[in-house]
Amino acid sequence: MTALPRGETPGSPAADDDGVVATPSAAVPAPSTGDEPHAVDEGSPTADDTGDGAETDGQDTATDDGTDASGAAEDEDESRDAEEDTSESGADTTPAPLSEAEAELAAQRELRERIEKRKAEKEGPIAAGAKLSGKAADLLAAVRAVESGEQSATSFFDSPAPAAPRRTAPTPAPARPRAPEPARAPQGAPPEAVAATAAVLAEGGAPAALAGPAAETLGAQAAEALRADPWQLLAVPGVGPEQADGFARALLGAECGPDDERRTDALVGWLLERAALRGHTALDASEVRAALAERSVTDPEAAVQHAVAEGVVLVFQDGPDGQEDLEDQESGAPAEFTEGTEPAGQEPVQVLLGLDRYALAEESLADGLARLVNACEKDADWTEAASAASSPSAAELIRAVAAHGLVAHTGGEAARAEPAALITAARSLGLRALGAVHSVDGRRRLAGATGDPETAVTLAGLLSGAQGTGRDEEGAIAVDLLVVMDAPQLDVETAAMLVESLADGTRLVLSGDPDVLGSAGAGRVFADVLAARACPQVVSRTPDPGPIGELVSGVGIGELNQVEAPGKEVVIVPVRDAGEAVHRTVQLVADSVPRAIGVPSSDTQVITVGHGGSAGTRALNAALKQRLNPGPGRFGGFDPGDRVVHVPAPGRVVPAVVVSADAEGLRLDCAGTEIVVAQERVESSVRHGWALSAHQAAGMRWPAVVVVLPGDAAQGLSRSWVYTAFGRGERHLSVVHGVDQALPRAVAQPPAQDRTTRLRTLLETPAR
Repeated sequence: MTALPRGETPGSPAADDDGVVATPSAAVPAPSTGDEPHAVDEGSPTADDTGDGAETDGQDTATDDGTDASGAAEDEDESRDAEEDTSESGADTTPAPLSEAEAELAAQRELRERIEKRKAEKEGPIAAGAKLSGKAADLLAAVRAVESGEQSATSFFDSPAPAAPRRTAPTPAPARPRAPEPARAPQGAPPEAVAATAAVLAEGGAPAALAGPAAETLGAQAAEALRADPWQLLAVPGVGPEQADGFARALLGAECGPDDERRTDALVGWLLERAALRGHTALDASEVRAALAERSVTDPEAAVQHAVAEGVVLVFQDGPDGQEDLEDQESGAPAEFTEGTEPAGQEPVQVLLGLDRYALAEESLADGLARLVNACEKDADWTEAASAASSPSAAELIRAVAAHGLVAHTGGEAARAEPAALITAARSLGLRALGAVHSVDGRRRLAGATGDPETAVTLAGLLSGAQGTGRDEEGAIAVDLLVVMDAPQLDVETAAMLVESLADGTRLVLSGDPDVLGSAGAGRVFADVLAARACPQVVSRTPDPGPIGELVSGVGIGELNQVEAPGKEVVIVPVRDAGEAVHRTVQLVADSVPRAIGVPSSDTQVITVGHGGSAGTRALNAALKQRLNPGPGRFGGFDPGDRVVHVPAPGRVVPAVVVSADAEGLRLDCAGTEIVVAQERVESSVRHGWALSAHQAAGMRWPAVVVVLPGDAAQGLSRSWVYTAFGRGERHLSVVHGVDQALPRAVAQPPAQDRTTRLRTLLETPAR
């Protein structure tokens, strides 16, 4: 690890002349901390759960404009509506296909319809002999033949049992490619609905700018809904309780009170929506009651009970009988819960509250995973493929997948070669095998590992039908083996859509590094699958090579070790304050790294803790633009040649370069694919991308990475954050270090479960 004195950068004459290469016993510099306030990463265990006014590097990947978490909701909702002419997969723009964001929304609707259909089938009567196959169907046919007199009973005893044919691999079903649908223009609210809503907002003193979003959120009857229940304004992205209370007081006058049931219901829903932005699919009821008490609700218990009775939220209990809660609520049974009334000797039952969308997604995902586990062919013979594997870990993975329908695979960057070997082996057996990744960069790396570009797809492209092998006659993805790479980035709703789209008999592998930061969306799917031990787990024994791999591996076990870096693979650059951190970062990217390491500025990525502060992504991007691509920002703040990130949907970050702009919108080049962002979507879905947060950078890698740690960023650090940020560099890592001993303390602190979910409990429940 190379430690440079202040004022020197890698490759500078002073550094080259002095040959400053730290020995293994060299201490990490302990610079003084800065004074500027910095953003807190809400994804870290230290983040304040309320998050009011905090800027995040967590799930708000679409927002870095200074908004609080409620503002993040606005950007995320706007991102959900973003409709681009191409997906990040590289689909042709003529004719315009269905945008990935729109396809994801359609897939969510399709998922909910399937869930409702499945529930109806479970509740309805089962016809005699229906849904039988194999021996059961043969026995039923024999009984009916004897009863009707068509055959004698003795005729069945002398019939020799047919030999069961052995097959080495399932016969691929014919795939039906999904034709891309033309892109539709964003559907805004009717002008008359917007006008009526604006009139009601004006009566309550609310900004007229909220009329459009309110009409889109609440529907054509938004004006009537707001007049009857002013607190429904909380459902509009960007609106907080204080604004909704002020609107209600102006509209209702003396009728308005803090314990109004309309207010408490809206607050309960708002609290859970806010929690989802931080990754939670449910919240402990005691947390919700405490938050209500902070907002002047005199009887939080009664408020929660009323919200449950009105269907605003669902209630769950983690206990032997807890899984009956959802079925009871769906059947109309009264939801009653009381904490602290357990019999003596029993542990208290945790009561959780959740929104129906996440409850249904977790239920559907648990059912789907159990279906894949039980429906897979268990006697497949892949011995020859396993013996030809390139490593023992790859062979172990191939053998595990041959015998199971669901397998979890864990490992670092070097371990990605093992799922690639699995895909290659499966395709050699005649199976339709694909690897799904979360980014264009991940797709490129996977295709390089397998040697076949057709084996790698992005998850969004696979679900939208823009990539992959298409769908079969029943609408399932036409694949026999699917490997999901970077599985920690998989949120619960996307995972539910994916598993629901897989046919019986499909093998699913979830592969990833459990030490990296979690998904941008709600849930912790990979961590819950591992914790529940719902399937075999293959742990890679392939270490990450080089000084960066050694450093990152140490961070993963809580140790910040000195590493030998003879080629300046790891460099520590001490700084005193945030201003110096920005200056040294620009110097590294623009001059030192290209000259000393040989990596151009275009291949060097800056990663910092948060979006705000004196050394956040905004400040760093402004300084880097001024040095690397100065210009007036004539295209909505952007100029041709600017490095940007496009966020077409929450949690999806697509690096790109600005090409031009015209009447259609801002034109971006994403790894050779042109993307056109409509003018009205540019502000909410495009950001400068020289500097990113660690959450935005997860799942991608660059030849060189500069990690910026100003003194005021100490509270946003965690082991997972450091592990993720340090692991993004392939050849070189520079650490602009100004957090003193906060860095080793953050690494040594054991990671905490920072998300409340129900998936683990559902997976552990027997006989799903």
